[in-house]
Amino acid sequence: MLNKLTSVKNIKPGKRVGRGIASGKGKTAGRGTKGQKSRSGYNIPRSFEGGQTPLIQRLPKNKGFKSRRIKPQVINIEKIENYFKDGETVNYKTLIEKKLILNKNLPVKILGSKFQKKLKFRDVIFNKRLQAEFEKTKEATPTKPAVPAQKQSTAVVKETKPKSVKAKPVLKK
Repeated sequence: MLNKLTSVKNIKPGKRVGRGIASGKGKTAGRGTKGQKSRSGYNIPRSFEGGQTPLIQRLPKNKGFKSRRIKPQVINIEKIENYFKDGETVNYKTLIEKKLILNKNLPVKILGSKFQKKLKFRDVIFNKRLQAEFEKTKEATPTKPAVPAQKQSTAVVKETKPKSVKAKPVLKK
């Protein structure tokens, strides 16, 4: 800690501005003459373009947004029961073999309201009605699939908000 301290000899005192013409930084104190930057309290947001409409407002906007959440592949329980017999196991491997799902990287969600056959499920997600019915049968709950890690961007973007301008009251005559 002490080894990181700087010597007092190396520290330069700050320039004293506005102390007369002979000081070299007198009168305007290095701020130039007139204008917004020469005044005290000067602070302009980065996006400010001198009253011109800022670039961010001139660009066209896309409606809506694209969700980053991974959406599962959806299959109806009736379709599964057409392809599977009683007692069979429903998982990624069997669903791909029977060509009910195409992408093995996305989770699988099963929709419907009632089971007609007794099937074993692995690595699938149920909707609320099927989940409730599955728990009523007192069988083991289905294991949730491991969701693949999302790609995260390395770029960090900081947004700057322009300062809000207070409206001046209108005086009535």
